[in-house]
Amino acid sequence: MRLLKTIILLFASLAVFACRPVKNSDENRNLSQNDDSEQTSSPIKIIYPNVPGSFVEIARKVKPSVVNIFTATLIQDGDRNNFSMFEDLFGTPHRDRIQRSLGSGFIIDTQGYILTNYHVIKGAQKILVQLSDKREVSATPVGIEPTTDVALLHIEADKLQPVYLGSSDLLEVGEWVLAIGNPFGLSQTVTAGIVSAKGRSWSDLGEAEHGYQNFIQTDASINPGNSGGPLVNVNGEVVGMNTAITAEGQGIGFAVPAEMLKVIVPQLKKSGRIVPAWLGVGIRDMDKKIASVTGAPNGVLITEIYKSGPAHKAGLRPGDIIIKFNDKNVSTSSMLAWMTTTAGIGNSVDLKIMRSGELLDVQIEVQARPIN
Repeated sequence: MRLLKTIILLFASLAVFACRPVKNSDENRNLSQNDDSEQTSSPIKIIYPNVPGSFVEIARKVKPSVVNIFTATLIQDGDRNNFSMFEDLFGTPHRDRIQRSLGSGFIIDTQGYILTNYHVIKGAQKILVQLSDKREVSATPVGIEPTTDVALLHIEADKLQPVYLGSSDLLEVGEWVLAIGNPFGLSQTVTAGIVSAKGRSWSDLGEAEHGYQNFIQTDASINPGNSGGPLVNVNGEVVGMNTAITAEGQGIGFAVPAEMLKVIVPQLKKSGRIVPAWLGVGIRDMDKKIASVTGAPNGVLITEIYKSGPAHKAGLRPGDIIIKFNDKNVSTSSMLAWMTTTAGIGNSVDLKIMRSGELLDVQIEVQARPIN
């Protein structure tokens, strides 16, 4: 009897096996293998580690430092470009009018200093600043730098939260940035984009050159009223000041880099403007031929030395190539001119030059630029 039961069980097992398709067996085996592989696989890799999951904390950190700026400018009858023939023929008196504009700015210290664009406050008889907590205070212009479109204002207010000026030199193309401002009067507007390019000039904006520029280009949405607002990196650091847009296209905005603002602000606080300093040299950009002959990796060629100038006193010669200015690489004549102009009269600057293939370190005390 026991033998019979064993034989029945054996045939039953064979019957069950014979009824199960081999295909299913393979699928189950594959599924089992997949389960094992999923359980033992490594964590998913993050391809772009610096992409924030949210901009909430960045905006929350910077928005209290961003202000709205409202200006009023009196446009007098003589300032008008157009006139009404109806008024002239029938003796209707011309009337002065108030032109109002708006812009943005940001607080840079607890003493009440605010940065904005020069074009935002140009010609204004009255400047009103609205803080993030809705307080409204009058602002006084402290200094302007028209060639870089920068203006410094001051307000009397307490409980101010300043921004942190980061390094625009460390920005990379493709990096996330936020633009915060007051477009069309819509206060505290935040838009996001990336750094599209660096080193743009006024000519890239379709305007005449105004000296050295180093604009940051971004596709973060910038509109009228954003002017003077901060451009912020993912660490909540201000890396630029939103300045211009192109009327012909969308997603093309420009910002003055933070490194330029750091140079400009102390002089605006001290003198209300940048007092140009001078090396006393004539310069020109290097071309490929000069670079190949001299072996210089970068730099600007000195073509002339002015007698009694700082460079003459320091022993510089025509043919020298200025490679570095205060440890910063020099690439163009306009860049060297900007560095010199903003160096501060009476300050000593360190130059690294190349002369006949030899690198030399020279220290020069810059002077005020002579008035022709």
